Amino acid sequence: MKIIDTPDGRFPAAQDARPPVQTLSIRFTGSGSEYFRIWIVNLLLILVTFTLYWPFARARRIAYFQNNTLVGDDPLGFHANPWKMFRGYLLVAGLGLAYAIASEAAPLVGGVILLAFALLWPALWRASLQFRLRNTSWRGVRLAFEGDLKGAYLAYAPMVLPVLAFVAVGLVAAPGAPGEDVAPADRPLVGLLAIAAMLLFALALPWCFARLKQYQHGGYRFAGERTELRAGLREFFGLGLRSGGVLLLLMVVFGALAAGAVSMSRGVASGMVAVFGIAALAYIAVPLVLVPFVTARLQNLVWANTRSRNTRFRSELRFGALARVNLVNWLLIIVTLGLYWPFAQVRLARARLEAVSLQVKGSVNEWLSHAQARDVGALGDAAGDFFGIDMGL
Repeated sequence: MKIIDTPDGRFPAAQDARPPVQTLSIRFTGSGSEYFRIWIVNLLLILVTFTLYWPFARARRIAYFQNNTLVGDDPLGFHANPWKMFRGYLLVAGLGLAYAIASEAAPLVGGVILLAFALLWPALWRASLQFRLRNTSWRGVRLAFEGDLKGAYLAYAPMVLPVLAFVAVGLVAAPGAPGEDVAPADRPLVGLLAIAAMLLFALALPWCFARLKQYQHGGYRFAGERTELRAGLREFFGLGLRSGGVLLLLMVVFGALAAGAVSMSRGVASGMVAVFGIAALAYIAVPLVLVPFVTARLQNLVWANTRSRNTRFRSELRFGALARVNLVNWLLIIVTLGLYWPFAQVRLARARLEAVSLQVKGSVNEWLSHAQARDVGALGDAAGDFFGIDMGL
């Protein structure tokens, strides 16, 4: 406490009511050569065991990336039991195998299995979040996910209408007999339904993203702090419009290039070759531009608006920097016939993680000491721990 001198004696000075804010940078210390050794061993064991080693490989991968992610100067920990992840893998793989067999032998049964999997998906997603967060720690304190089951299903609700529209298209367009085409009288209706389904999907996608991210980032808990996402539908629809604008611009540019190539060609054959070449270039360029644009904007939108009572995140991921990382990564992956993949994953993780920082009000040490005394986040929902499902979230 600061002491000041007055004519009448010494009195304590008035303290600032607002606690100081500490900014904890996030650094990634992994290297491509280290991860390459983990990756190549994982790949060989997955092939030898006919994919049964997949959950164990995933546990090793997550542990490596989290142990090399430093918040402040302290790494994240990962404490999951791979055998619990193996049970979750068997559950999902069993459903997938049952659907593959049934869809060939009895399409109706396959449809029922697919419907059951779709109905279970929000619950499995919630269990995955619970498992992943509960097995992650920082400075000895476990994280947790507290989103409820009802919220998980409501988060996916916006996708119901476009899915039903696509189902309607399939039912109307379904031929009456094998080899039979759509009846000429039904073709206008099928076309209108297909357009309506695509429009509904385009409108529902930003809405669904907003609901999913609000549920996900509104359920994180750490050291007594539960986060919330302060980004609404307007921000997500704005991102969707900007992304659509980038895609439209790319289509116009490559369309103009194709038209110019046709007009300058001396024959039909050379024109077709030029058009196919530009189409191939567009096929490569669109994801190299659109994917980093959406990734950077979405990360900044979500994490910059994730906060709790005493914490908030900042994200300043730049589109240009991420686009350069993606371009170099894919060029080197192609040149090395895929062997650069683990190095690319490390470079991408570093670019995305080091663009984020965490701001904390007050003393971090005092805050965490109280949390450790209360053992915050040590327990969780037993259902998620039983299945041990991790779906890469």
